[in-house]
Amino acid sequence: MNKDYIQSLFAQRIGGSSFGETTQIYKFEKIKRAKRYAKEKNPHVELLDFGVGEPDEPAPLEVVDILAQEAAKPENRFYADNGGQLLKEAAARYMKRVCGVEVDPQSEIIHSIGIKAALSILPAALIDPGDYAIMTVPGYPVFGTHAQYYGGKVYNLPLLKENQFLPDLYSIPKDVLSKAKVLVLNYPNNPTGAVASREFFEQVVDFAFENRIVVIHDFAYAGLVFEGKPLSFLSIPGAKEVGIELHSASKNFNMTGWRCGFVVGNSKLVKAYGHVKDHTDSGQFLAIQHAYAYCLDHSEMTEKIAHKYSRRMDLMVEALRSLGFRATKPQASFFLYTEAPKAVSRGGKKTFFSSAEDCTQWLIQEKLISTVPWDDAGSFLRWSVTYPAKGEEKEKEIMQKLKERLSDCCWEW
Repeated sequence: MNKDYIQSLFAQRIGGSSFGETTQIYKFEKIKRAKRYAKEKNPHVELLDFGVGEPDEPAPLEVVDILAQEAAKPENRFYADNGGQLLKEAAARYMKRVCGVEVDPQSEIIHSIGIKAALSILPAALIDPGDYAIMTVPGYPVFGTHAQYYGGKVYNLPLLKENQFLPDLYSIPKDVLSKAKVLVLNYPNNPTGAVASREFFEQVVDFAFENRIVVIHDFAYAGLVFEGKPLSFLSIPGAKEVGIELHSASKNFNMTGWRCGFVVGNSKLVKAYGHVKDHTDSGQFLAIQHAYAYCLDHSEMTEKIAHKYSRRMDLMVEALRSLGFRATKPQASFFLYTEAPKAVSRGGKKTFFSSAEDCTQWLIQEKLISTVPWDDAGSFLRWSVTYPAKGEEKEKEIMQKLKERLSDCCWEW
């Protein structure tokens, strides 16, 4: 008798009997391996890591103190489930003060254990077999992955430079639109750093009404804007009738590992999310919710973080331009998105790149410089300004190292 029957029982959605046997390596794992190898080979050379997609600093000390105080309260030790009145009310105040949106904290807001969890749960409330989820690429695939788990399909809309990295909604085939349930957007955008205009969001609202589609706006980088105030999708007339917005503590308050956020918008969608969430998790620890609530009432902390990223972005754009890269400062986020070169000449030797991933591997192995490649809609490199550096002088020092390491390279585009 064959006792190793487990392999035959895996669900088809994760590969069935072939699960775990593929030799394909995810690009982020390739980057990790290349970085390890480069550091082992060059133990005395600092790796310049511009590929990290999370804040380089911890949450502010005052927020950590709030967490400690709240964690010590015995009334906070119970399951939160879908509750957490303090966070709901703080989120409503934040939406009004920062985003200019009036919402009912009781029916139009519910907390999440971060945006990733929300994007994982929402497909269960919306997607039936054969339904389409419209996703943008490059982008964060979680909603689409779970939509496919439920028998749904994904239609990918490319984000192209010539369209300011905004999707062309009217390029979607009619046979896809007829079966589409959800459009997922993310602005400020990861990885492009692009922001949406009010005119684009107005088009999205009209498009949603015309095609009876739910809009989910992933607003993870809400407060990381370099000028003006964040543009919430829900601030557009009619938006609350067609969609919801996902907010997060992670990037805005340097609380990446704390896993807290909120879903806000259409009351029916919020209720449906809460219904599935009730069968998925038991809520985030109330002490974390309360610390996040404090942050939402002190959004000046995010403004300070955004100011640092803007300063670093200026330095990086200048450095890359001096090296021949076509770099343009984004209006928000901590990501700089540049076209990947097709070749590099160095020391009389020319190396060709068939993809951004090839270029990324070369930069790590030859120059100990780490970026993230994107080949979904053209070949681009994502540079992050969340590299570890204490103070402006250290930031300038790192940019100088970047220039020096690439000074002997001649790029072709």
